[in-house]
Amino acid sequence: MSNIRIGIDLGGTKIEAIALEGDGTIRARRRVPAPRGDYQATVTALRDLAQAVESEANATGPIGVGIPGTISPATGLIKNANSVWLIGHPLDRDLAEATGRPVRLANDANCFALSEASDGAGAGHGVVFGVILGTGCGSGIVVDGRIVSGPNSIAGEWGHNPLPWPQPDELPGPKCYCGKFGCQETFMAGTGLERDFRDQTGRDLKGADIVAAADAGDAQAEAALQRYEHRLARGLAAILNVLDPDIVVLGGGMSNQDRLYRNVPKLWGAFVFSDTVVTPLVKNRHGDSSGVRGAAWLWPAEQ
Repeated sequence: MSNIRIGIDLGGTKIEAIALEGDGTIRARRRVPAPRGDYQATVTALRDLAQAVESEANATGPIGVGIPGTISPATGLIKNANSVWLIGHPLDRDLAEATGRPVRLANDANCFALSEASDGAGAGHGVVFGVILGTGCGSGIVVDGRIVSGPNSIAGEWGHNPLPWPQPDELPGPKCYCGKFGCQETFMAGTGLERDFRDQTGRDLKGADIVAAADAGDAQAEAALQRYEHRLARGLAAILNVLDPDIVVLGGGMSNQDRLYRNVPKLWGAFVFSDTVVTPLVKNRHGDSSGVRGAAWLWPAEQ
């Protein structure tokens, strides 16, 4: 068997697959629309995509899949998936049977963190905390090159904790899809910035447009970004207090805002229980490819 690994990123609207060499070189890449609402069609699409990149790379290898959910340690079935038609199915076993290849699954935020820890912005660091700030808010923990998932498969579920040190006007907080109020995801996702700006101003702008307006001198947009940065600083300070990672890597649409890397570290020191804070806050290296690369890295190089 060649030392390639197949990585697949199973999203709600598209599925991407790569064949990855041991040195991180991508030998093949394919992307197709994701079947929606049909579990068996999803398994078939994953099988066909894996076979396509293997054929293009002229090599075979084990398969890693990043999913918008996780495997229940109690049942071995998918749970907590945004793509609800996956819930309750043994996707890893079904895909292994369909392809004749060994298969590993992991949460997509964990795959992001693993990618950046393996050969991305967190390479060379022992403890990496990776955060996706996009439509939602996910995170993952990698220690010495391995994902930490925990006995309940929820390690790194940072977004579904309450916003730390809340201000009076942040309580009880927006209702989250999980049923609770004030989850960090409702504040720190890109959609959270947009909601906050809309609530405060009555204006409906996308996140990138809010940033552009602030750059152009719009005081309301600047105030919204400052609120966002203060909330992100508090949220990450809580992680530093518990995990004290060697590095924090940001991904997702909000990670493209360079001001976060200047401003958030200036703010989080007030909440970190230490007289010094030297933790780097950095942008991801692999961008939108981190998820699919991390799925491939679910298999160690020696496999």
